[in-house]
Amino acid sequence: MKIIWLGHSGFRIEIEDAVLLIDPWLTGNPVFPADRRAEALAGATHILLTHAHGDHAADTATLGAELGIPVACIHEVSEWLNADGKVQTIGFGKGGTIRLSGAAVTMVNATHSASIDFKTGGLQPAGSAAGFMIAGEGHTIYVSGDTDIMADMDWMGDYHKPDIGILSCGGHYTMDMARAAYAARRYFNFTTVIPCHYKTFPILAQDAAPLIEGLPGVQVIEPQVMTPIIL
Repeated sequence: MKIIWLGHSGFRIEIEDAVLLIDPWLTGNPVFPADRRAEALAGATHILLTHAHGDHAADTATLGAELGIPVACIHEVSEWLNADGKVQTIGFGKGGTIRLSGAAVTMVNATHSASIDFKTGGLQPAGSAAGFMIAGEGHTIYVSGDTDIMADMDWMGDYHKPDIGILSCGGHYTMDMARAAYAARRYFNFTTVIPCHYKTFPILAQDAAPLIEGLPGVQVIEPQVMTPIIL
């Protein structure tokens, strides 16, 4: 299994026979190298979208149409993306599980606002924010999406038992590093944690030191953009 950070909350995850693009915001992402776009997208089979804010979803319609691959996301966003028929979508809801080229993807809760905020005409409602449990190759990855600590993490950790956590923890808009460490200790039994939604802008955390310090015995990997993490 290979996990590649695309900057901010974007990831490329190669698992089973799937190549999943998670929240692939590339255009205008200040930490993504534009000259590596083709490399980041090569062989992608599906896009997974946690919610419709522009720093996650602004490229989704373009990439879905360009690559000819489906976008899996919450029902309301799938309906919006598919309105003109140019983008294939798989709309599902929290608690739903879909199979994507051998990987099992379950949508789980996240606590965060959700709207389409990058189009003219003001904010448009877009369902609610979500995270994903992605199971395959003997691992379960928890992609938190934008969230704070929530009580749902208790049953999510107990039921899905993820061993890898990809946690949005840059602060200001999501939980910060210390809160993410607390959540990981209390609710999960991760062997590996990868922070995201940080370093992108000055308002966000620039390093993961509090996360590392708060998770002794856990492998905390500070990802480097376009550098594979092989697990």
